Amino acid sequence: MNVNQPQQDQTQTTASRIYQALADQIISGSLVPGQKLEEVALATRFGASRTPVREALRKLAARGLVDSIPRRGVVVARIGLEELSDMLEAECEMEALCARLSSQKMSALEKQHLQLIHDRACALVTKADSFVDYTVINEQFHNLVAAGSRNKTLMVSVSALRDRLAPFRQAQWDEMKPRLIRSTEDHRHIVNAIMEGNAEAAYLAMRDHNARLSTAVLVRLHEQENLQNSYHDMPQDPAPAHSNLKIRSSISPARGSRSTQKIKQKTNSKR
Repeated sequence: MNVNQPQQDQTQTTASRIYQALADQIISGSLVPGQKLEEVALATRFGASRTPVREALRKLAARGLVDSIPRRGVVVARIGLEELSDMLEAECEMEALCARLSSQKMSALEKQHLQLIHDRACALVTKADSFVDYTVINEQFHNLVAAGSRNKTLMVSVSALRDRLAPFRQAQWDEMKPRLIRSTEDHRHIVNAIMEGNAEAAYLAMRDHNARLSTAVLVRLHEQENLQNSYHDMPQDPAPAHSNLKIRSSISPARGSRSTQKIKQKTNSKR
């Protein structure tokens, strides 16, 4: 009998709790790309030793949510514009394939569940302060479409990509109400195609939905990059002590600028 087993189990349980909490905060955007994660500070915050904290950070790194940078430590992962464009394009195609397969493989009960989730989302759009609830319903919607594909490889890949890209998608919600309305309208076309068993229409509706959102994300982040570069090019006068100017970028300035058009161009070329 391993006398250390109870302690090891407790460490793993604590590490899993810390991992899930940090993953949720990264995915929700509470922890932003580039933000440093200090082992000592995290251990204090979670009331744990540094051992489960290290294990949690290791799992986050394996999932691609954090990076370990020499002489700086662990930070929330950044993605350059070109890499981000590639990932968004892959997500567009994989989710579109999920929609195609779901239209062919979903049971009648599963299709009704998808319709119910969509109806709930539509009801939320009319309410004030509905963003948090809508994001939960939106995630359920996309998970249902992925599960309906009956393809585990696709499900796992789509889930990993959506989690990895979630912090960057937060950039699109600056005009929340119009975007929620447009998103539910896109979802209506997806649901109708799946309910009718129209595989091609389901594929195109999901691909166009994700391509539109992806383009909005890339444009917004590219604008942030230009703003940051312009700020650095300005004469560096000492800022007033009370200045509240904050320039935050979730991308690497060294990446190329043409990526903001990549998904839109490739989507249009397939029509």
